[in-house]
Amino acid sequence: MRRTDHPHRAPLRPHLLDGTRTRGCLTPRSRESFNHFGVPPAQVPDRPRHPGFQLDRGLPGRPGRRRRRSDREDPMETSPGTWDVITGYRDALTYVQQLGHSREYAWQHMLLNALHFMMMRHELAKWPGRYRPGDIYVDEAHTGRRVYTGPDADEVPSLVSELVDWLADGEPASPLLVRASMAHLNLVKIHPWRDGNGRMSRCLHTLVLARDGVLAPEFSSIEEWLGNGRNAYAYYDVLGEVGGPGWQPANDTGPWVRFCLSAHHQQAQLVRQRIDQAARLWELLDVRARQDGLPERVVSALQLAATGGRVRRTVYQRDETLTDDQAVRDLRALVKAGFLQQHGQTRGRYYVASTTLRELAAPALRPREITDPYRR
Repeated sequence: MRRTDHPHRAPLRPHLLDGTRTRGCLTPRSRESFNHFGVPPAQVPDRPRHPGFQLDRGLPGRPGRRRRRSDREDPMETSPGTWDVITGYRDALTYVQQLGHSREYAWQHMLLNALHFMMMRHELAKWPGRYRPGDIYVDEAHTGRRVYTGPDADEVPSLVSELVDWLADGEPASPLLVRASMAHLNLVKIHPWRDGNGRMSRCLHTLVLARDGVLAPEFSSIEEWLGNGRNAYAYYDVLGEVGGPGWQPANDTGPWVRFCLSAHHQQAQLVRQRIDQAARLWELLDVRARQDGLPERVVSALQLAATGGRVRRTVYQRDETLTDDQAVRDLRALVKAGFLQQHGQTRGRYYVASTTLRELAAPALRPREITDPYRR
């Protein structure tokens, strides 16, 4: 990105890792995975449209409450406010996937504001699609300690403009994952909006990858990985380490880029492991269903339940193109066979795995260790 004389307009692209460290994530096998898994496998039912449903409800200081849901599940047990956040983020990420195919695409301010509006349209007091009018701070949730102060509001338009110019023309030969990581870092540190800056920065990360052809949702986002274990805390820790307490664009970004490369690498391992598990589980359940005289179509319901999901009659009926009577009969048969347990009544009824089904599925779902190739 271009340099200016203003101390707060130092290059948005600080010192990157050297090429030998960044190219490690872009191995031939990684590239094969990016392309190979662009279409979700048929044997993985109830897959969300995008894995980025690990939502933060606050500014990026410390993670807020996180929840995972499928967009195919009824929002009956979700508060309207939470469901608005989920659908807003889902719509923005779905649009990002479409932009990956756009021939007339151009980087511009209003594109970022439009994505922000999609995410925040349910909270007009947060100025969705408009830059913040004043100062902004990030406070640590459990201590109240101030951990970051964003640049002045009157600098935001020019800083975002510099970022947009860099996205359009800056360093196109840089490794793709490095460009996506740096776009993510710079936007979250500019903090252009009153709220939703973390989500928007991760969305921009995905958009950079989508524009270069990485369209498989499982590989164009690190959201799912951030939702596992203590990864979210590590995310905020490295943001604090690299970004400092205020707008300091000349800081060394090596730890941040390494963190993002590691996240992508481990997410790829996770997806491959999940697909291997799904294939093993499907085969195991198919054999057991045949042994018990059950129709092959019930395997999808068994697999969803075995992996912790809730089976609803309406969703199962739609997925398998069944009549009401067929769907009801199948689910009753699975309960009678001891594979499912029924909960709730009428419209709120759902089915979960029984102890028998969980024990049957356990060998197929045994996880392998996910390794960090950048750990020293």
